[in-house]
Amino acid sequence: MALERLGQKLRTLRLRRGLSQIKLGLALGYANGSYMSQIETRKQKPIAEFVLKVADYFGVSTDDLWRDEREV
Repeated sequence: MALERLGQKLRTLRLRRGLSQIKLGLALGYANGSYMSQIETRKQKPIAEFVLKVADYFGVSTDDLWRDEREV
């Protein structure tokens, strides 16, 4: 599990739904979109709880998010 592409996958899923980073952040229970931005730009590594929230919200598996070789 390399996590090189998790931020890219998050951005792809977010844009498919037409969501801003702020709207996604609020939907996932965060105060704003700054955490989304940090994950998408690889400035911060996500915690497992975040990946679970994203997987549930978008209806994808955690493996799809964690594993670089898998697509969303």
